[in-house]
Amino acid sequence: MRNHEPILVYSLMAVLFIVWLGFPLHASPRFAGSLWGGVLAVSGSLLLLIPFLYSIIKRIKRVKVAVTRRVSMKTMLDWHVYAGILGPILVLLHTGHNYRSPLAIALTTLMLIVVLSGFIGRFLNSKIARSVKAKKVMLGELNLAYEVAADELSRFSGAASYVRPLSSGPVRMALRLMVRSDPSNEDLPAKAARTIELAESIADIEYAISTHETFKRAFKIWLRWHIVISMGFYVLLGLHVWSGIHFGLRWFT
Repeated sequence: MRNHEPILVYSLMAVLFIVWLGFPLHASPRFAGSLWGGVLAVSGSLLLLIPFLYSIIKRIKRVKVAVTRRVSMKTMLDWHVYAGILGPILVLLHTGHNYRSPLAIALTTLMLIVVLSGFIGRFLNSKIARSVKAKKVMLGELNLAYEVAADELSRFSGAASYVRPLSSGPVRMALRLMVRSDPSNEDLPAKAARTIELAESIADIEYAISTHETFKRAFKIWLRWHIVISMGFYVLLGLHVWSGIHFGLRWFT
């Protein structure tokens, strides 16, 4: 997410749930079938097709190549996010907070689950990606500092005797430091401690990165479930539109 995006997305999510939670305070049985109710329904449904089209474009290579000549995937992902929140807001307004039909209740419930799961997944994925990027930069800096410290420490013949008590866990590489000169130098204990500290910091960062990789694999599983739930939602949406047409629309009369 770009710097401004989280605030805007959080605001839209807040509006979405305020609109949804308004049903105890307001209910209009006839609004959904009115002119403005119909305008909101059509507008919201069209917006909800954007995430569906994004999924198709993303997974069909020829279509993706053709579309990305004009619009980047990043831009389409932004459309996917915003349309995936604005569409449900308009659809909820269309209902007039009149949840009586089992199909309408199921459709509304599944829609909110899809939006919430998409929001959480998008937020976590972005946060993890930024965190991994920052940790990889930090890891590079620590490796460079460790190489310098290890090179300095290798000049002392008594290095191993100071490193051994300080080492722990997987950090055994410092024990293999070369020894070449004066073992009585007073800077040796501090340099050994500094080397071990850097080595353990490197181990911690590498472990954190590996943990993030586990989250990334879990995110792929989540994405599959999000797609499955979304497909279920679009099936119910299609049934809702069909039932409205089948039993007669009052929207634009």
